[in-house]
Amino acid sequence: MAELERRSPKGCDTFIAYPPTTANGHVVFGKNNDRPAGEGQSIRRYPASTHHEAGYTVRCTYISIPQAPQTQAVLVSQIDWMWGCEHGANEHGVVIGNEAVWTRVPDEEGDRLLGMDLVRLGLERGTTSREALHAITSLLQEHGQGGPCAQGDPSFTYHNSFLICDFNEAYILETAGRHWVAKRFSEGAHNISNGLTIRTDFDLSSEGIQEYAKECGLWNGNEPFDFAMIFSPDGEVDESTSSRQGCGRCMLAKHSNSGAFTRDDMMAILRDHESGICMHGGGFETTASMVSELYPNKQNAKHWITGPHPCQSTFSLHEIIVERGNGSTAKLL
Repeated sequence: MAELERRSPKGCDTFIAYPPTTANGHVVFGKNNDRPAGEGQSIRRYPASTHHEAGYTVRCTYISIPQAPQTQAVLVSQIDWMWGCEHGANEHGVVIGNEAVWTRVPDEEGDRLLGMDLVRLGLERGTTSREALHAITSLLQEHGQGGPCAQGDPSFTYHNSFLICDFNEAYILETAGRHWVAKRFSEGAHNISNGLTIRTDFDLSSEGIQEYAKECGLWNGNEPFDFAMIFSPDGEVDESTSSRQGCGRCMLAKHSNSGAFTRDDMMAILRDHESGICMHGGGFETTASMVSELYPNKQNAKHWITGPHPCQSTFSLHEIIVERGNGSTAKLL
């Protein structure tokens, strides 16, 4: 990708905890949104909408794409200059967070969908985590991903990974250009950060991914198809406990081993400085955070959101109000 040396700063972490690690059998989701220092964000609600007009399109950050006939009501922490978001939830109890990842697949020419656009599109178009996964991967393969991910800095580009969850199941989705793999799980605690993590044990993948890797000279066809190893820069995968991903994994294990993990534990993780999960100073900082509790009745999901520096801010409870609209107007909270 453009200027691989810009793999640092590293930032953003997304977590999910399913039974048997959680108290009371519910599911707990958490996400820190680490962005350029001083970049503005707003908590916004978009209503559910029906689009009957033929040829109706939606303008994302850089490109317009065909609009879905039906979109779901969503609650998002939206970057002010961007159409998309790094985390959010919808009326059906689906929550999604994304991470920047860098791969050996070069940028495509021209503007594409940002990973943040894909988060919002997945929330608007998926009533389950599986539907949201399908929406994101279909749009990724049709339109591609790319474009500047920081305002005024065209060199800052990346690919994306996603944690897509509902009460019943979650998917880690990792991408390289238009290709992808996904891993499903429905129990235990999991996290993603800024690196590819899925090795040979994926459950779903894009059509033709192995042929693509062969054509690019990234895989010889004889060794096991190790997605993270094949597509990570320099062919290296850092699984150490000292990596950002490893620090998050250790903190999640520490808090969840008791089998009584709660939203307060998730908030404590998002506020942790020693691990770097709560970022201060430098060019990047934690600009927004979200914690969600998911229940069997998906409409009962609860979402707590805070602004910059979760260690200094209060998580406030926000509801998703299901109302019909034209899909173009947001309510600013």
